[in-house]
Amino acid sequence: MDSNPLVSVVTPFYNTREYLAECIESVLRQTYTNWEYILVNNCSTDGSEEIAQTYVNRFPDKIRLVHNGSFLSHLKNYNYALSLISPASKYCKMVQADDWIFPECLKSMVELAEEHPRVGIVAAYELEGDHPSLGGLPYPSPEVPGRDICRLYFLKYIPLFGTPTSVLMRSEFVRSRNPSFYDEKYAPFSDFFVCLEGLRTWNFGFVHQVLTFSRRDNESTLSKIRPYSFELFCHVAKLIAYGRYYLSEEEYRAYLKGAEHQYFFFLGQSALQGREAKFWDFHRERLASINYHLTFSFMAKWILIVLLDWAGNPKRTCEYLWPRRNRLFEAGSRFLGTIRRNFLRKQAPGNTKSVPVAESTGTGRS
Repeated sequence: MDSNPLVSVVTPFYNTREYLAECIESVLRQTYTNWEYILVNNCSTDGSEEIAQTYVNRFPDKIRLVHNGSFLSHLKNYNYALSLISPASKYCKMVQADDWIFPECLKSMVELAEEHPRVGIVAAYELEGDHPSLGGLPYPSPEVPGRDICRLYFLKYIPLFGTPTSVLMRSEFVRSRNPSFYDEKYAPFSDFFVCLEGLRTWNFGFVHQVLTFSRRDNESTLSKIRPYSFELFCHVAKLIAYGRYYLSEEEYRAYLKGAEHQYFFFLGQSALQGREAKFWDFHRERLASINYHLTFSFMAKWILIVLLDWAGNPKRTCEYLWPRRNRLFEAGSRFLGTIRRNFLRKQAPGNTKSVPVAESTGTGRS
């Protein structure tokens, strides 16, 4: 056991002038001292670069500032930053530019990982805005099999990974996935998929202290896609990608069926609300990435299921529709336009072999 292993701390940033100094200061306040700090500037234009350079000038032996030659997507910037960690580092800690970490963060996480060599991912309670999160494990839980942690998520929906800021990872694991540590297909929840992948091999450690802060009051990629209920798709995608590793076949089929129903019921409701073409392009693209197909027959089935549900629950339906009565006629017109534009015209004769998801033979895939 190395008593003082090197930790590579990484902060990619783009136009985060309002928060960047607080983020950097939190790393400088760490009680653990053997760390390097890599700041990656993704062509910022708001003065963030100047803030970062000020700290580099003050701590040239600890902080390194790297400038991207051209603007990168969010995840490509993160992946590039992770590819820069020192070959000598044993652990890697991402601190997102609008987050910060408590002074004992590195010390507490490294101590746990050093005491438990099979732990590849360490998490702790996270302060999300003004309330703590990531609870769910009994005290103490210094080492839990990776399979048990993932089963806890799939069976009881208890997520313990939080954000990239929430976890410390072994650099060995990070290097094994470079240069594409995060998979863009799963953005903006790629960090969660990485943990599901890592815990196939490594165990999970948890420190029962609040060690990280994650901001929730700034504009983010997540807030922009929230109206699309992207988390419903991601739950289906997580089950398809990793459900069979962590669940029995019976559990997998049952939970996938439930996740599909929740997601496709939402799509049926959205069709009746006449959602815009951009909404359907968004979901069509995501579904295609996991071999599902939005077709007219598939949507007709789920629209019918929604209508039957409404008919079978008249009181709930009236409570839902009455406050929205002034929008019903407008929604009806949009609904007809939605079906015509997004489903009927999307199908060229003989160009698809799609099978509606709910009619497949158990896996939910076509």
